[in-house]
Amino acid sequence: MIIVTGGAGFIGSHIVEQLNQQGISEVIVVDNLTDGKRYNNLSGLQIADYMDKHRFQDAILKQQLDPGTIEAVFHQGACSVTTEWDGRYMMENNYQYSKDLLQFCQRHTIPFIYASSAAVYGLNQDCFEDNHTIWPLNVYGYSKYLFDQFVAQAMATGSSQIVGLRYFNVYGPRESHKGKMASMVFHLSQQLKRSGKAKLFGSSENCQAGEQSRDFVSVADVAAVNLWFLEHPECTGVFNVGTGASRTFNELASVIISHHGSGEIEYIDFPEELKQCYQNYTKADLTALRHIGCELEFQSLEEGIPKYLDWLNDSV
Repeated sequence: MIIVTGGAGFIGSHIVEQLNQQGISEVIVVDNLTDGKRYNNLSGLQIADYMDKHRFQDAILKQQLDPGTIEAVFHQGACSVTTEWDGRYMMENNYQYSKDLLQFCQRHTIPFIYASSAAVYGLNQDCFEDNHTIWPLNVYGYSKYLFDQFVAQAMATGSSQIVGLRYFNVYGPRESHKGKMASMVFHLSQQLKRSGKAKLFGSSENCQAGEQSRDFVSVADVAAVNLWFLEHPECTGVFNVGTGASRTFNELASVIISHHGSGEIEYIDFPEELKQCYQNYTKADLTALRHIGCELEFQSLEEGIPKYLDWLNDSV
């Protein structure tokens, strides 16, 4: 049995899908379906059972789960709203919950593969895992950063595989439920459909209009990296997951406009409230990932975006 927390979410549902493609259907999805529309992300997927997130956490703490039946845990469940400033909620949901689950897995020698985030790097453009000068820009990033530090201590005495994956800017199918937190690919495509214009931030300090850049990575590739670690239990550590290339919002919009066949870029004023807490540049350093032998190829924007936009058109 494999447990996928956040299994009805964006990345989690793709992990379930790729497990199914490998013939694995003995999957327990753990999630919070307060937003019932998220159930659509499980359409067509085969799972053995579903558990509410709060009941699951309670079962862990009370030792009510049979650890002998659990092959691995993919921990994708978290609050991913980077604009959420309720620190108590964020730390309980992202930090304490993750600690509880890690400690359960370590007690019972269960592989634990979890979602970290490139948000830990903050304004630091040197995005490599051993960089000790990083500092997040928000409490979401801090919750991920602090858990990564907790994991580093656990790895020193760990009894089984622990893997943290620092996701960069992920895009792809099944993200619409994320609302404002959905990718720029999704939002720009929707804007073009509505108005024929893709709205990008104008110039800000040290950055020209639309030249903010990100490492955009397909969710299919992110899920594939997760499954690669399942197949390589000897590999432990925290690793970046991105393409290793940084692309500007101007480039991103151009690829999307080209696929739509029409449209134009419109620049809007850079929000005042974001000026001190906005990453203008991210790019994953993949040295550590490649060093352990993970040679999975990542799709470029020109490869990944058309597939995603075709999926969006077909799903309407």
